[in-house]
Amino acid sequence: MMSNRRSSPPLEPQLEPPLEPQLEPPLQPFQRRRNPNCLGGLHDDLLIKILSFLPTEVAVSTCVLSKRWEFLWMWLPNLDFIYTCVPRPGLRDFIDRKLPIHRAPVIERLRLIVTRHSHIKPEDIKRWIEIAVSRHVRELDICYHSRTENIIPSSLFTCKSLLTLKLKWIALIYVPSMVFPSLKTLELKDLIFVDGLQQFLSICPVLEELSVDFYEYDKTKEFSIIVQSLQSLSLFIPDDLFLDGYEIDTPSLKFLKLVNLNHWEHYSLIKNMPKLKEAYVRVGYSNLKILNSAIESVISVKRLTICSEDVYGDGFVFKHLEHLNLCVCKKNSSNLLGKFLKDSPKLRVLDISVVKDHRFNKRYRMVSWNQPSPVPECLLSSLQIFKWSRYLGSPEEGDIAVYILKNARQLKKATISSKPYCFYL
Repeated sequence: MMSNRRSSPPLEPQLEPPLEPQLEPPLQPFQRRRNPNCLGGLHDDLLIKILSFLPTEVAVSTCVLSKRWEFLWMWLPNLDFIYTCVPRPGLRDFIDRKLPIHRAPVIERLRLIVTRHSHIKPEDIKRWIEIAVSRHVRELDICYHSRTENIIPSSLFTCKSLLTLKLKWIALIYVPSMVFPSLKTLELKDLIFVDGLQQFLSICPVLEELSVDFYEYDKTKEFSIIVQSLQSLSLFIPDDLFLDGYEIDTPSLKFLKLVNLNHWEHYSLIKNMPKLKEAYVRVGYSNLKILNSAIESVISVKRLTICSEDVYGDGFVFKHLEHLNLCVCKKNSSNLLGKFLKDSPKLRVLDISVVKDHRFNKRYRMVSWNQPSPVPECLLSSLQIFKWSRYLGSPEEGDIAVYILKNARQLKKATISSKPYCFYL
């Protein structure tokens, strides 16, 4: 007998809701420091390496973290103490207290930058340099306004560990009859030379790199740079220096940067550079004699950057020049270009641009030129790369570009861009 009860539908299986992941509560700051996988678990040598990438002032501030961090910064090989226009009355006492007990066996670099009107005295600078010498300092960078007092101790001149010396805004009052036994790099900026530059260079028998930036109010009338071992020379002569002339004799030189903006009539004797491979020449005021002297000294280079208002004279041939960077921030640039094309038979790379930090005046843009005739040898046989940045698109510039592109038979790459690498007047 059948039942009248209706059978209920089968029950659907009930799925349990997914379990949410249980997240651990975030670690508090003190827990992170105690975690052996964080900074607290690192070896002291590695922590010192990390601190070395920080400014000295920031690295010193870590001494408050814990007892372990209290003295870590004192093992830093590089120390930078900077006193700018912001008053820092505690800096002098801090250096006096901490520099004598610095723990690094060798100070790789000590940098002391002190601007005007500070409470730091010349005897302070002198004392700190003596401490650095006792710690076998390798690089010393001193920037301090001292025009009448000597801040360089005699012990520095015999420091065997010193490889690099940078001096700015000081007066070289006295040059002893001692010798820098190991000095390789020397940078002098805005100095007053009481005994003369060459007197100072004569005690640097192994010097390889020299940079001299004359102070415009220096009373130097003549100077010489005669260094047998020198391989790189950067020389800046300001416009207002009352200069009679200078001589350069560097038989081992490989790189020369000469910036002569001086507008006074003076002689320029540059000689004996048989190993020179690369040069940067900038002559500010119209002075053909100075330009020709510079051109004669760089006649054998393979790479040349030049910026000049004048066009050099006849009789020069750049037999080895392969890379020319012509700055067009001055007038007569188009004629200077034509001259180099005729006188550089092996030129492979031509870069027309405005050199970084040079002021550009639209009035001095590339104008009509004396088109070389016949076609220069470098266009027919060697030029492979042509680059022109700061191209303004004037008809005159178009004529120059078309002439080069039409006649450069070996050209492999050409780039012409209006992208500015300068600022405009």
